[in-house]
Amino acid sequence: MADKPPVALEDRGEGGDGRRYSPSAARNREPIRDTLKAHLGLPACVLEIASGTGEHGAFLVNELPGLDWTYSDIDPPSLESQRAWKAAAQSESLHGPLEINAAQSDWGEAEQMGAWDAIFSANMVHIAPFEAAEGLITGAGRLLKPGGMLVLYGPFAQNGVIAPSNAAFDESLKSRDARWGVRDLELDLVPLAGRAGLRLANVIEMPANNLMVVFRKM
Repeated sequence: MADKPPVALEDRGEGGDGRRYSPSAARNREPIRDTLKAHLGLPACVLEIASGTGEHGAFLVNELPGLDWTYSDIDPPSLESQRAWKAAAQSESLHGPLEINAAQSDWGEAEQMGAWDAIFSANMVHIAPFEAAEGLITGAGRLLKPGGMLVLYGPFAQNGVIAPSNAAFDESLKSRDARWGVRDLELDLVPLAGRAGLRLANVIEMPANNLMVVFRKM
């Protein structure tokens, strides 16, 4: 993520209109919707970092009235898919995609301090160098409204404890790129969040040993 586009870890089907389809997005979209509905006050403007196929945004703006969603990515095929999902949705609540490298200190068009009620990122921090997680958290501290949310979805270790399936996944990630890996929430990310002016607010268990992690801007 810091120096090259991410690599998809699953086969993504493609429709004839340019939209790509992620099996994991199809599996987790309802639990993500339900958790956002419980923790995110609406209306809300949300910036998604590393939007992948674009399915989450298109699904969520249809399911949650008052949600305003902006795509972003650095991967050209993902950006193309996001444009196609936006065109198919024909929703005034769906925006972007913006080209954002989370590891960089300038997010271009997204650099609107206090404009974002939430920043959301699913399955990114482990499939990228740690600089991407650092940049994501620093950017959230810079751009969120006071009380705004940074929401992370994916596999995490907690205080050095990791589920066996996530430990195996971690080994697989590191075999692809030594800079990748499942991050430890308390040991790796909470200290970064504190320095960025964020506090850990909620940790919600999700299907398949994933977590939804909510940080709040202080």
